[in-house]
Amino acid sequence: MRLPALAATALVATALVSTPAQARALPAPVACVGCWKPALNTSWQWQLSSQPSKPFPDVQMYDIDGFAAKDGAIVKALKADKPGRKVVCYISAGSFEDWRPDAGQFPQSVLGKDLDGWPGEKWLDIRQYTGKLGDIMKARLDMCKAAGFDAVEPDNVDGYTNDTGFPLKAVDQLAYNSWFANEAHRRGMSIALKNDNQQIPQLLPYFDFALNEQCWQYKECTTAQNGDYGYDQFVAAGKAVFQVEYSLATSKFCAKSNAQNFNSLKKKLELDAYRVPCRGV
Repeated sequence: MRLPALAATALVATALVSTPAQARALPAPVACVGCWKPALNTSWQWQLSSQPSKPFPDVQMYDIDGFAAKDGAIVKALKADKPGRKVVCYISAGSFEDWRPDAGQFPQSVLGKDLDGWPGEKWLDIRQYTGKLGDIMKARLDMCKAAGFDAVEPDNVDGYTNDTGFPLKAVDQLAYNSWFANEAHRRGMSIALKNDNQQIPQLLPYFDFALNEQCWQYKECTTAQNGDYGYDQFVAAGKAVFQVEYSLATSKFCAKSNAQNFNSLKKKLELDAYRVPCRGV
């Protein structure tokens, strides 16, 4: 989920100036022994608005909606179709979605402003993760694990850069994201850092791979573009980067992505079955 670039940039600057990222000690990363770690070059499909159907693309990884797949049937079907294929569980970790079956469990105190352009979603007060909010998120991770997923993709983990209705700071986001990653590892699942690229240097030890939307469009993919953070830092650490553009033509980003060893796709914003890979399948 992306905000318009100018709004997001202004909020990021305010958050980073007001509170140094190092002001709060983070927990030690929890090791994920035996967890799947995607290779740097991994073919993939990201499909959230509908369940995959046969014939499945011959890709090594699928990223699908966790609630839609909670009975495990589609996860099993995807793995049976291609031995060795891994499946990633999409859940929102930073927003309330009024159509989810656990929506009634969220306390009113954690519900913030609406997500601009996303009806039915509200930002969450992630500072409350040590209470009921944390219990809800741990239950979502348990759901992913029970359905047979290999990894998790938590969305909207960059609330501090947005107008959430709460005074979230960079340190609040670091605390929440590191906690969430550790909880995924405790369940034997690897985890992707979704967007939140400004905090890559601090969060890199906690996350096993990254997923980004539109970093080429907004010219924020690499350390050379940003100054001190970039997805090339994941690649340098041997961790895969999965990347998507919606508006750019493939001629505008694929060569650059391939040069960075990113796994990039051209997708539609609704994230249906349509995909154009920059390399391979």
